[in-house]
Amino acid sequence: MPEITGLREISASEVLVELDGAPWRKFPLVAAARAGLSLGKRLEREDLRLLRRELRRAEALTKATGMLARRPLPRALLEDRLQRKGVAPAALEEAVEALEQAQYLNDRSYALDRATSLAERGYGNAAVRHILEQEGVAAELIEEAVASLEPELERARALALTNPDRKRLLGRLARRGFDPDTIEQIAEERSGE
Repeated sequence: MPEITGLREISASEVLVELDGAPWRKFPLVAAARAGLSLGKRLEREDLRLLRRELRRAEALTKATGMLARRPLPRALLEDRLQRKGVAPAALEEAVEALEQAQYLNDRSYALDRATSLAERGYGNAAVRHILEQEGVAAELIEEAVASLEPELERARALALTNPDRKRLLGRLARRGFDPDTIEQIAEERSGE
């Protein structure tokens, strides 16, 4: 069995492992530590299996944090993207759970922030619900997020101020997922103009 004769830190997050006096491979520091690599350790088959498992876990966590660094995601969407990247199910689950525990992944915060963003961009409640559903957010979180928004009628009135053409405004409200009752109310308010 080969013996670990050197562990050299090559960056803040990587270590170079030497076997029998010769450089072998670079590993994420976290994976090497979790696999129990240490000077003088003889690598058995079980050690290599554990190391492979830890490498998969570290890779999954790196991919997941990279995705979340680009933009917040709900759990379901993150899991779907990691699966499409070929991340092993066990490593995927461990990475997602670790991110949830660290509060980097929080579906409630995501739903509230995303709903607010969509409403600010002129979407009605139905569209906000649909988009959040498509992104895999739980129904109760969607309803909480929609309930936190400014009333839909007020948002529609704000859009009406920026669009003088009544017909175009009503079409826009319909396309943006506003409730038919809200659209009817705006149509009545604009009918006198």
